[in-house]
Amino acid sequence: MRVLIVEDEVRLAEALGHIIAEQRHSPDIVYNGEDGLQYALSGQYDVIVLDVMLPKRSGFEVVKELRNHKNATPVLLLTAKDEITDKVTGLDCGADDYMTKPFAPEELLARIRALSRRKGDVLLEEITFADLILNLSTYNLTRGAKSVHLGFKEFEILKILMANPKIVIPKEDLLTKVWGVESRAEDNNVEAYISFLRKKFFFLGSKVSIGTIRKVGYRLEVDVL
Repeated sequence: MRVLIVEDEVRLAEALGHIIAEQRHSPDIVYNGEDGLQYALSGQYDVIVLDVMLPKRSGFEVVKELRNHKNATPVLLLTAKDEITDKVTGLDCGADDYMTKPFAPEELLARIRALSRRKGDVLLEEITFADLILNLSTYNLTRGAKSVHLGFKEFEILKILMANPKIVIPKEDLLTKVWGVESRAEDNNVEAYISFLRKKFFFLGSKVSIGTIRKVGYRLEVDVL
């Protein structure tokens, strides 16, 4: 799960990122409302944790603008205020939930999990493509009686490819979604993990392969025997 954190208090933002990363989720952090809006509009996040009092744009303005752009990513608003009017304003702007600082990390994680389930009508446990099954909880990739465990980045890359079957996914998109927008990772990082996945497909004896579209990206293909 990818989580965008928009919080101008640097220590709190980093603490939130650490809490989320410990759960094997992928956090991105920005420190003002303008950047938060641009990141959120990318559509790559499962949940957005958004402070209300931000430089450049308030959390209220950000969530309202997101909804104006038909972006339905669940938003959890954070605020130091506990006034009913602020809560009503936030929810009326399009936020999905509201937490008042300070809060317990366990409650934050529980609310993020709950919001991630709202993004779609069905919370999938696995994705299937041809003869492969990817378990979204255990990170296991299975073909028939054989199974192999994927590392985090292998899992994230394959999940994107399997969720968009036969569609070419640009390398740039994989870098952004798996490594994060602030990462210094380059194309060869993607290529290395694609190689790891191909070896695991071979081990499983799958008829699925990862096709390379030169100078563009990758897509899943089914080998015809």
